[in-house]
Amino acid sequence: MSLNLEKQLLFYGAYHHNPVNVGIHVVCVPYLLLTAFLFGTNTPSLIPLPSWLTIPNLPPNLGTITALCYGGLYILMEPVAGGFLAPLLLAATAYSKHLTSTYGSTANYWAIGVHIFCWLAQFVGHGAFEGRAPALLDNLVQAFFLAPFFVWMEILFYFGYRPGLKGRLDKAVQKEIEKYRNSKQQGNGTVANGHVKSG
Repeated sequence: MSLNLEKQLLFYGAYHHNPVNVGIHVVCVPYLLLTAFLFGTNTPSLIPLPSWLTIPNLPPNLGTITALCYGGLYILMEPVAGGFLAPLLLAATAYSKHLTSTYGSTANYWAIGVHIFCWLAQFVGHGAFEGRAPALLDNLVQAFFLAPFFVWMEILFYFGYRPGLKGRLDKAVQKEIEKYRNSKQQGNGTVANGHVKSG
């Protein structure tokens, strides 16, 4: 997977263009990511650290390490947007650790329910509104990594961030969608990695 921001957003955008489906993802994807971090906070510290180096509610468990990896990769893709998102991910992970430490299995049960609901809502969004299978069916790793950043960029675009990039993406996504629809109607093409290849 390349860290080319425009290429990655084009891949994901080609599967998420319908406004209702995008709205469902804007609501559900953050909950999916944060509940996944919460599940990771149940693990013990994976790296032994002296107490003076340990940050409260951010021990080096699976949740914290995953949040650091996501944040770091997002900063590499887009330093400004990633730089704003990374601390939010760490703060959410610290709060998740607080929840699992304070409420134990109750926090996990609620997180499991929210997680399942959000997955179901996204599949409904794709089936009923987008009319296209989710991106994860073409590239699982890319979809899991991109979904939260795509949502973050959609929010930033809404507030006017990088209008030139937004305009280029909208045009490129529209072309990809038209190619997909034409290939679907003609039945003579296949779709791989968000791009249409002639058969």
